[in-house]
Amino acid sequence: MVTSDVAAAYTTCLRLAQSHYENFPVASWLMPKAARPHIVAIYAFARIADDFADEGSRPPAERLALLDDWERRLDHAAQGRVATTGHAQHDAVFVALAATLREAGADAPALEVSGAQGFQPRGSLHALLADLLSAFRQDVTTTRYETWDDVLDYCRRSANPIGRLMLLVTGHAGPAANSKSDAVCTALQLTNFWQDLAVDWSRGRLYVPLDDVRTHAADLADLDTGELTPPWRAVMRDVSERTRLLFETGRGVSDHVSGRLKLELRATWLGGTRILDRLAEADYDVFRQRPTLSRRDAPGILMDAVTWRART
Repeated sequence: MVTSDVAAAYTTCLRLAQSHYENFPVASWLMPKAARPHIVAIYAFARIADDFADEGSRPPAERLALLDDWERRLDHAAQGRVATTGHAQHDAVFVALAATLREAGADAPALEVSGAQGFQPRGSLHALLADLLSAFRQDVTTTRYETWDDVLDYCRRSANPIGRLMLLVTGHAGPAANSKSDAVCTALQLTNFWQDLAVDWSRGRLYVPLDDVRTHAADLADLDTGELTPPWRAVMRDVSERTRLLFETGRGVSDHVSGRLKLELRATWLGGTRILDRLAEADYDVFRQRPTLSRRDAPGILMDAVTWRART
């Protein structure tokens, strides 16, 4: 039974989500109705934490302290304890999150992933949210990545928890679904990195692995000119092709869910691959134009999601 205080807290989270809507499937009509309050609580928690990490007007130490406090409050909420601080919006987030952790926070089946990364993704809602906070801290302290595996490890904590959280609160978590979800979420995160190369560079951040930069003899200084040189086109082509392979690996994630959520996951996959297509069509020159989706893309994506065919 949802009390009036918890219901009001979920409403606060929904308003925050609606004011910052991005690629996160916040309260989409395609998401199961019972899961929507949990999704907006998770989004509000992550949105505020991300803002802490990206608030450039604060020194890094202060941003890290805010994230540490956010994690302490998460730990308390997982124990059913919500302390008020006087910040109405933040307090409401943890009232809602405590209810979500109680109702939807059971451990999902664990999955050990083999490979160069050697990581073991965690399953519980609490642990997944803690992984997100770990990635936000890394945003404060890290602006360069040496290897592809370094970038994938960041994606494991910054992107993969989103898909796993959606599967968990909708009751579809499991080894096969989690594995494919991880591939899609990492691919979406990487696609965002490549489309935002120019924006990130202007802020002093680069997600393209330095190994790839060296392999193609690209010069970091060339990014300051605002023109994509042939070596940089080769770098972007290389990382984009690897990203496309991840999309293909995870394409069948929608086979592991039911109802309208199938359409949500198909549309998400289609949107991500369409941006990757546009990146290639522009010959990877994101300095001239950042590839994006618009409202005009929605009908085609929805139609493709409806007429989706499994690949054998």
